[in-house]
Amino acid sequence: MRSFGRLQLLRLLGKSDRTMAWRVAEPRSGQELMLVLPRVQPAGAAALERWNQALRQAARLNHPQLAAVVDSGVQDGWPYAVYDPRDAATLAERLPAKGLPGPEAANWATQVLQGLAFAHEAGVAHHDLQPFLLLLTDSGQLRVAGLAVAAEMSMQAQGDAGALSSAALRLQREAAERDVLAGGLLLHHLLTGQPVLDEADFCRAAARLPPQGREIVRLPWTTSHPVAEPLRAIANRATDRQERQRYRSARTLQSALEGWLRIESAAESGVLGLLTDRLRSAGVLPSLPGAAGSVARLARMERERTNELAELVLQDLALSFELLRQVNSAQVRGAQISGNGPVLTVRRAIAMLGLEGVKRAAQALREWPGPLNEKGAAALLRQVEHSKLAGRVAMALRPAGYDGEVVYLITLMQNLGRLVVHYHFADEAQQIRRLMQPAPSPRAGEPEDPGMSEEGAAFAVLGADIESIGAAVARYWGLDESVLAMVRRQPLSSAARTADSDDEILRSVASCANEAVDAAGLPAPRAGPALLRVAQRYGRLLNITLRDLQAALQGDGNPNGNAKGPTVETPDTALDGALSDTKTGVDAPVGEGQR
Repeated sequence: MRSFGRLQLLRLLGKSDRTMAWRVAEPRSGQELMLVLPRVQPAGAAALERWNQALRQAARLNHPQLAAVVDSGVQDGWPYAVYDPRDAATLAERLPAKGLPGPEAANWATQVLQGLAFAHEAGVAHHDLQPFLLLLTDSGQLRVAGLAVAAEMSMQAQGDAGALSSAALRLQREAAERDVLAGGLLLHHLLTGQPVLDEADFCRAAARLPPQGREIVRLPWTTSHPVAEPLRAIANRATDRQERQRYRSARTLQSALEGWLRIESAAESGVLGLLTDRLRSAGVLPSLPGAAGSVARLARMERERTNELAELVLQDLALSFELLRQVNSAQVRGAQISGNGPVLTVRRAIAMLGLEGVKRAAQALREWPGPLNEKGAAALLRQVEHSKLAGRVAMALRPAGYDGEVVYLITLMQNLGRLVVHYHFADEAQQIRRLMQPAPSPRAGEPEDPGMSEEGAAFAVLGADIESIGAAVARYWGLDESVLAMVRRQPLSSAARTADSDDEILRSVASCANEAVDAAGLPAPRAGPALLRVAQRYGRLLNITLRDLQAALQGDGNPNGNAKGPTVETPDTALDGALSDTKTGVDAPVGEGQR
């Protein structure tokens, strides 16, 4: 019988270019263990000491998803680590050839990433994540073995005393990023059941991806188990051909998978499962700067001056949304407006709640900027101003006979998901914006690499699309299905639908305004053509032209002859390079009709 020192070698579990693993038996106890050792022998005493130091650091980590080192040492010049598998088999032995259903694959990958994230945050990388180094129990619990066993290959810049130089820190960060890429390859492997690029060794497969290689790894459309679109986006981002688009840390990839799993498993709350606790603690949005003064002015308002009070409320999106939430709650609707449909004007909300109710709502809001830091607050404020600008444009474009305030609020609510993400997921919002940015081509003369779509970027970061987050919050407020349909923008992937009802017209006007403001905010070379596409998309439906869009964006005209809506402060930068002579504000009365 073959042996390694005192250990009897039972069978080879797997090997890669960097490590190998054996099932072994300890003769004295009869216990079966797992032996892991590097494929490259440390060159000299200094290298061996670095290896021992790295393994000692890894062995000190205690996490449910990290296998514990029960023994380590050197045998005939070869360092080794021994793990107790606890009746677990390796993932390589248990993974079906047809792969796993999406939720099961995401759950297993998440467990691995939890262990990796914990190790990375402690300054330890794995260096050779492989299926034969993942221990899987009958209950579906995964533990990562072999942590830092292949570390010597990436430790040449570390001093003998263990002090990390800047070069060593860079190598450590790069090793952690390679672990995350290996985690993405693992997710593909779990979903398909087949090795990526026909490479059983994840490190070899990773070396064939850019920037070292030219291979592209994307999840195939023909898998044995159907893969949900958000999970597909997460898997493809993890192995994206553009390095800048990939996940930079195990924690972000873990968060995206956990977000999708929560949505997938929450049959009743759906996307709202991501938000419930945050909505309760921080509200939907914080009151805008200067809200304290607004509340003082509210106290001096006369009860009969509803229109002026509505004008003041509409300047604060958080207060406007809070009033809509209160009057559309099931209790209020059942007691006061049963059978009359949802409330979609601030004027009607004020009439129902009374001045005291409005004051209480204003005082209950979180002060600006809530839990956000300075950078997050600035990003949220830009999104607020962007949404207000779209609301003003929608008022200018609305067909005759439609209440300006209803149009304005529907347009704002089509931005509800974006506002909520900027407030409650500020870091994730920054990731989404970065993923949407195009990048120069690495090769001269070729077109720039396009960024991801907003939907794809949101899937890859949050596990949910932004439109669904906004719709979930609107449903949480008690708005009915007709309103939920209106607060979803017209899909960019299909032609604008023929408006055969008032609800469809309202949805189309709001969508047109939002798309126009998005187009006008693009860099100068792209803004003009994008705005023209919006005009062509909605021209016949809404009877508007490119000149009408430009006039509405500038605030210089009202093409359909309607009264403009609430005063809206708009950022000059929103239209840079697209339009000239942009105005920063428009004073206009609220329309008189009610929905």
